[in-house]
Amino acid sequence: MTHIFAKSDDPRDLTADLLHTLTLEQTAPDVFCGPSFDYVGPRIFGGQVLAQALMAGAKTLEHDKPCHSLHGYFLRGGDIRYPVYYQVRRLRDGRSLSAREVTAVQYVPDETGKTSEQVIFSMIASFSPMEGGLDYQETMPDYPAPETLKNEQELKTEQVMQVPDALKARFMRKRHVEIKPIAPRDPITPKPMSPRQANWLRIETLGEQPVAIHQALLAFASDFYLVGTGLMSHGLSYLSRGLQVASIDHSMHFHRPFDIGEWLLYDMWSDTTSHAKGLNHGQFWQDGKLVATTQQEGLMRLSAKA
Repeated sequence: MTHIFAKSDDPRDLTADLLHTLTLEQTAPDVFCGPSFDYVGPRIFGGQVLAQALMAGAKTLEHDKPCHSLHGYFLRGGDIRYPVYYQVRRLRDGRSLSAREVTAVQYVPDETGKTSEQVIFSMIASFSPMEGGLDYQETMPDYPAPETLKNEQELKTEQVMQVPDALKARFMRKRHVEIKPIAPRDPITPKPMSPRQANWLRIETLGEQPVAIHQALLAFASDFYLVGTGLMSHGLSYLSRGLQVASIDHSMHFHRPFDIGEWLLYDMWSDTTSHAKGLNHGQFWQDGKLVATTQQEGLMRLSAKA
């Protein structure tokens, strides 16, 4: 059930790809299989695994409850040629809180044809109904409105002539999430700057969907740009030679309802990088409300030969 390439760059087809990615097949009690997709290359995009793991956990709930927090570790890179199996363990079901442990595995053949089980991700998620109560938040940051900004595709069109020919096709591929950077960086010749950035994002033509889909898609989108925030103070980007970057862990807290079909502000910053790792934080805002927060530690290893 591996699905690798998008049908087209039409927003409706791109959204259909996302919804297909979140359509898991139950293969055994509390075990679900999800298709792999080429979102960023031959290694499975971390956002895909986050989203599918969250969907797998939600599918085992006896009563519909939104997720309020998740904490996961990326243990090894996944291979888009193979589907991912999500094994769910029911840790707790209380009157309010439900907890699930989700382990993502792939079954990958070696050069002899023998298949081995590879654990690529592990997560614990907690689910709870939104019940009101005490309510406080900081004020939403003041940034230019999305209508005044160029989207990623328009920016890439302006930059593509600086990209090596071998990378141009991949560079110009349209994302499944529409993103409008507020202060676009030059990925070809980045300069050191304060490690803070913000994007507007949304997923078009989504239509009416359950809360679990909106949360899973926000988890998917949260993996774009976040780990790169820690590179900013060093004047590096994903295109920098000799750079190895990967997500190590990822956590999210969902605070308030939101609609991922409408513009969300993703405000990101990094407060430290050390020992080949960077710690990055993010907040999602919509209509003046803080709807979710996220944190991720990323591997940032620069070759001495670069």
